[in-house]
Amino acid sequence: MRHSSIPGARGRVRPLTLLGDPALHTECADVTDFGPELARLVEDMFATMYAAEGVGLAANQVGEPLRVFVYDCPDDEDVRHVGHVVNPRLVEADGVVLRGPEGCLSLPGLEAGTERYDHAVVEGFTATGEPVTVHGTGWFARCLQHECDHLAGGVYVDRLTGWRKRRVLRKAARAPWGR
Repeated sequence: MRHSSIPGARGRVRPLTLLGDPALHTECADVTDFGPELARLVEDMFATMYAAEGVGLAANQVGEPLRVFVYDCPDDEDVRHVGHVVNPRLVEADGVVLRGPEGCLSLPGLEAGTERYDHAVVEGFTATGEPVTVHGTGWFARCLQHECDHLAGGVYVDRLTGWRKRRVLRKAARAPWGR
């Protein structure tokens, strides 16, 4: 029997920051206070991610310019990975480069073939300040790289070129949330 609470069960759903908001293209600051406010933020981020049916969420996507992300994402073997990382550093991104469908809660309903490595390692801390290392392969590696990009002030569209980028930006401009 599981005795810990479900991530996000005590959190509140926050509004999502959408493409076009300068917060998505601003590098986030390191977390320096590992107190109850950080724990609340992590809970709120899980609640928001689940409400939006996502697999990952960075703090700047809910208006907090801090280096924090949460995830509940399967890998290519369908193993579920659930957690969060504070002050993450992408220390490895290697292996085969694959172009696969990638979406983002800040661009609801859109996706594009985006190149990512199929292996990634992120180091950082938990909300209580304990060191953590997260290894990801396949889809989960894509998620880790995607969230680290957010905290550096990037979105997956920044990695696109040519017709893929033009198509996503055109669709974003026409989306109800893009107006």
